[in-house]
Amino acid sequence: MADSIVQRIQRHPQYLELRRKRNALGALLTVLMLLAYYGYVALIAFNKPFLAAPLGAGVTTVGVPIGMAVIVFTIAITGLYVYRANKEFDALTQSLLKDVHQ
Repeated sequence: MADSIVQRIQRHPQYLELRRKRNALGALLTVLMLLAYYGYVALIAFNKPFLAAPLGAGVTTVGVPIGMAVIVFTIAITGLYVYRANKEFDALTQSLLKDVHQ
C-alpha cells in the first residue's frame, strides 16, 4: 500500500511542479552563493592591494565590509529559501497530499 502512494505521488503533476521549482531555486541560490564566496576568495588571491586599501582615515580596509557583505548575502538567500519553502513549497505539498489521499 505504501508503495502505491509513493508511486502516485511521484507521478502526480503537482509533485513534478514542486520538484522543478524547488530544484530550480536551489540551483540558482547555490550558483549565487558560489559566485559570492569564490568571487571574494578570488579577490583575496588576485587583488590584495584593492582589499587592503584603507577606508577613509581609519584602519578598516575595503576587504572587511566586502567580507561582511558575503555573510549578510548568505543570510539573505537562506531567508529567501525559507520564505519560499514556507509559502509556496509547503502549500504545494499540502495540496499534493490532499489530492493523493482522496
